[in-house]
Amino acid sequence: MKQNHRYLILILTLMLVLPLLSVGIDAALFAEADSLLALIGKWFVFWALGIRLAMAGVVQVRQPEFTVKKMFGIDNPASYHFVRELGFATFSMGLLAILSLPFPEFRLGAALVGGLYMGFAGVYHVIKKPATANEWVAMVTDLLIALLMAVYLLGQIG
Repeated sequence: MKQNHRYLILILTLMLVLPLLSVGIDAALFAEADSLLALIGKWFVFWALGIRLAMAGVVQVRQPEFTVKKMFGIDNPASYHFVRELGFATFSMGLLAILSLPFPEFRLGAALVGGLYMGFAGVYHVIKKPATANEWVAMVTDLLIALLMAVYLLGQIG
């Protein structure tokens, strides 16, 4: 399987490095402000859902062939219209999660919708059986963020 290394680096940076770095900095500077779970929710919603989904949405709208060809290994230009439509929804979810930083009241909704989206996408990848290395990366990270969002949401309502 051919791997797009830039995609892997981008996903790991958005899903792991930047959220953990942000949690650490926030905890160090404002230790008494929020619990660790709240900080994890805050920064993983922003980076892993917000920035990741907004960027993916822009790519899906501007370059649907990347999603179709590189992610799913399909060579069918007729599918570009549907990928663009998906891009509008993906960007909208990302924007909601980005806005949860200045508007914390958006955070639970963003975590719920984004977490469900990632969970459904991850389960679909499992059922479909990933055909490309990029699809494997997408499957694993989708499932991990869905699990993390479930833990965060359960912690907030429990």
